[in-house]
Amino acid sequence: MTWQPQNLPADHPPVKSGGVGVLVVNLGTPDAPEPGPVKRYLAEFLSDRRVVEIPPIAWQPILRGIILNTRPKKSAHAYSQVWTEEGSPLAVITRQQAEAMQQRLGANVTVDWAMRYGTPSIPERLQALMDAGCERILLAPLYPQYSGATTATVVDKAADKLKAMRWQASLRTLPPYHDDAAYIDALASDLSRQLDALPFDPEVLLLSFHGMPQRTLDLGDPYHCHCQKTSRLLQEKLERPGLRFRTTFQSRFGRAKWLEPATDIVLEEEAKSGTKRLAIAAPGFSADCLETLEELAIQGKEQFTEAGGEQFAVLSCLNTSDAGLAMLEHLLRRELSGWINE
Repeated sequence: MTWQPQNLPADHPPVKSGGVGVLVVNLGTPDAPEPGPVKRYLAEFLSDRRVVEIPPIAWQPILRGIILNTRPKKSAHAYSQVWTEEGSPLAVITRQQAEAMQQRLGANVTVDWAMRYGTPSIPERLQALMDAGCERILLAPLYPQYSGATTATVVDKAADKLKAMRWQASLRTLPPYHDDAAYIDALASDLSRQLDALPFDPEVLLLSFHGMPQRTLDLGDPYHCHCQKTSRLLQEKLERPGLRFRTTFQSRFGRAKWLEPATDIVLEEEAKSGTKRLAIAAPGFSADCLETLEELAIQGKEQFTEAGGEQFAVLSCLNTSDAGLAMLEHLLRRELSGWINE
């Protein structure tokens, strides 16, 4: 929206103001499935003090001297297995979610998207929204369960940008929605659709969430509790008699103790104990990414079948499903209340 103040000279430049924006944010991705871009991405990600809480004086020599010289090649190979013609699955799906929200919310709202690590960056897209006249911006981290290493670091990055702006936008933040009825209903609806379409009936459904160090729970981070509540509410909503559920945590890294039970260990345990048919859902991920498409769908299948399992399926995240987009629109409209006319 362009607003022209009154009683100004005719040649005064127009002032863009009064607009409302939404910035949809997800974790991040390298720009290409190659060691160089992966190294840059990991350097930014693993240098975040909220992600790795070891003091920099001890952590940076390990990161720069060992991890960034060994891990990028391995991670690049993993990314290459899931990369699409359009690019990183996470970036593609997040962009598609933002585009869908733009259509649903209409011309009175400008919807954009960003990655916390990598491109497009949060500062860049906040500035773009401000340049477009958006004085009120809803920051929407697509993390259903709150953690200091996810939601909080998105807010940190946005605050860093605001500190450098003379003319700041007014900011709201989408709260965690781990127990929101709209989210649980969307998960139950979409997972039921996918379970019904499988060529086999799973004996077990793993609900796999991204792992966090045990230390984060001990220090008061609510993430573990949020995951457990999502799992409990989802199991109640699914109403699948005979289907056994287990809640697990994936993506362990380093030597520290992580939240348990670990997804990879449970996959082997289930197969060795006689489970032949198993499915996995990842309710904590708003979009399919390396952790679902490679770690679960490729590595997970190998772990399960090599231990004696026979039929295995990874269910898609909400992505741009009808249920997922309806849920996201509902959440955004609620948080935009008072800023837009329904």
